[in-house]
Amino acid sequence: MTKNSVKPPARVTRAEINLAALRNNVALLARRLGSAELWAVVKANAYGHGAVPCARAALAAGARGLCVALTQEVVELRLAGIDAPLMVLSEQPIGDLPTLVANDAICVAYNEHYIAALASVASEQGRRTPVHLKIDTGMHRVGVPLAAAVSRACTIVAHQHLILDGVMTHLATADDPEHAGTARQNASFTGLLDQIRTVAPELRHAHSANSAAALRDVTAANTMVRAGIAMYGLLPGVGVASLMTGLQPVLSLRTKVLHVQRVSAGEGVSYGLRTVLDRDSTIATLPLGYADGIARRAWQTTARVLIGGRRRRIVGVVTMDQMLIDCGDDVVAIGDEAVVFGTQGAQAVSVDDWAEALDTISYEVVCAISARVPRDYVGA
Repeated sequence: MTKNSVKPPARVTRAEINLAALRNNVALLARRLGSAELWAVVKANAYGHGAVPCARAALAAGARGLCVALTQEVVELRLAGIDAPLMVLSEQPIGDLPTLVANDAICVAYNEHYIAALASVASEQGRRTPVHLKIDTGMHRVGVPLAAAVSRACTIVAHQHLILDGVMTHLATADDPEHAGTARQNASFTGLLDQIRTVAPELRHAHSANSAAALRDVTAANTMVRAGIAMYGLLPGVGVASLMTGLQPVLSLRTKVLHVQRVSAGEGVSYGLRTVLDRDSTIATLPLGYADGIARRAWQTTARVLIGGRRRRIVGVVTMDQMLIDCGDDVVAIGDEAVVFGTQGAQAVSVDDWAEALDTISYEVVCAISARVPRDYVGA
């Protein structure tokens, strides 16, 4: 065996992705939706969980299609042999259009120049490309303004190489049941649907609902729902926490203690010596840090890690490759398991716990887990 062919040993820091839990979540959400189709959102590497394995699991559990954000994500799924309906959720660079059309992507569109360019590419390739028209009903990120929506629908219909297959919008406040924004956006959306249907005889789909809206059942005559974060068993927002019953977290993050030392009271730890111990403590070093997706500032928060079945605080600045954990007077050994997200004995620390501690959302926590953390897939 040559040096170049030596396989590196497995890293002790690993993310475990439970595909059985994902299939459970998809099936449960699909049942709740009734006649509406569930489309699984697998953009951003399936929110850090792994796009290809999660796409396959979601489709096996009843998802009718997939949603991504980038042309590159379309290509990744097609190269993996996934031939399910696949929607790219916003307009891409014009130069990407030949790739999108060739890969049978459903293209979301809202600008006239983009629609014209898409029609031209579809004509060149001898295809009829399905388009979903995105309407800006109040989030003001992307989409055609309400006043121009019917006219833009007519523009799509007029191109013989395009099919106006769907109309969509995105809800800005669906995770907050107390906010009136969702009702206003849905009212604007449904108010346009009948007008657009009169000019778009091939229209099949209308969709506004994300995970939070689906959990709340405020789907505004949706024929399909874009299920994202809830599919991974994570909370879309605190306002819908009571609606998460039956959904299971899909990802856990585990590592092992790499070093143990006894540090005296009054000593500082990590860069800047910014945590000064107020008592003698056993400090465990874990081999993961901000290059793996752990927030550098986690030491300043209530985020906790499990070692020996107990919740432990992070001490000192999280460094690029390592983090320090205060284990008090407990006996801890090199090689002991440490759980960042997941269960250990009777205790659990969740992604949602970390999101709350960091004053962010679960989406950011899991998307931050970098590519250098291996993903192990179980429950296939």
